[in-house]
Parts: sequence; structure tokens; C-alpha cells
Amino acid sequence: MNMPSHTISVLVRNKPGVLVRVALVFARRGYNIDSLVVSPVLDSEFSRMTITCSGDPATLDQIIKQLFKLIDVVRAIDHTGESVIEKEMALIKVKCPPENRTGLLQIAEHFKGTTVDFGHESLILQMAGGSDKIDHVLGLLQPFGIVDLVRTGKILMARGADKT
Repeated sequence: MNMPSHTISVLVRNKPGVLVRVALVFARRGYNIDSLVVSPVLDSEFSRMTITCSGDPATLDQIIKQLFKLIDVVRAIDHTGESVIEKEMALIKVKCPPENRTGLLQIAEHFKGTTVDFGHESLILQMAGGSDKIDHVLGLLQPFGIVDLVRTGKILMARGADKT
């Protein structure tokens, strides 16, 4: 059975051990974290965790309630179904012998990617956009031979006056 995907933003105090305590809340409930991005916010006393996970919505509600019990958690919001901007970035190293360069560069251009490294036998593309876009580009690049891949994980921001 395919479980629904959720994206949660958690505003936490920027202190040692907070990440472990947050991750343990998910682990204790058997929830797998698919993606986790932690970054500072404007006030250096705090950080934002953007967590993408899959599972039962009722269990997720319990996880969010437990997160609020952690002393260093300021806010936890499930943004699933809300109006948000979601982005992800990927660096993709692809085999690139001379005969494949034109095709690879056309794919990159079409998806508004940039070439950040160009060698004799490989190139590295930087792609940014929604997770679906990154997945689609990876599918198109697979036949050329993907050598290495690094993805940032999903980040998001609520639209308008809504809090992230």
C-alpha cells in the first residue's frame, strides 16, 4: 500500500542534540524520514527542519503533538495540502563522451539546469525545482549513465501570510 507523503516544517532552538530528539520521535512511531533539511533562519538562535515522510496521517498527528512536548521545539506544522512553494536541488554527474554532449546539454537547457563542471568524459548538471521535475530529469539522464547523484531534499515556504 502506498502511504501518503507529508512535508512538515519544525522551528527549533539551535542547540546540540535537538535533531536527534526530533528524529527519535519519528523513529519511536515507526515513521521513516524520507528527506531532512536543517537550515538557519533569520534569527540565529533558531533553525528550521523541513521533514518529508510517508505514513498514516493519524500517526503523524500524534508525532506532531509529541514534537510540541520537546522543550526546544517552537513550532511544528504539517504543510500537506497547503499552498506552499516547494523546491529541491540536485547535482548529477553523467557520463559524457563527445557523441552525447549535445543531447545532454539539450536536456539541461530544456529543464533550466546549469552545467557546473565539464570534463572530457563526464559533466555535472545542477537542477532545481520540484521533486517531480528532478525525478523526471533523472529518468531522462539514466540512459546516458548517471555516475553520481546528490539531492538536497525538499525545502518549502508557506505562501502569503501563512507561517512556515
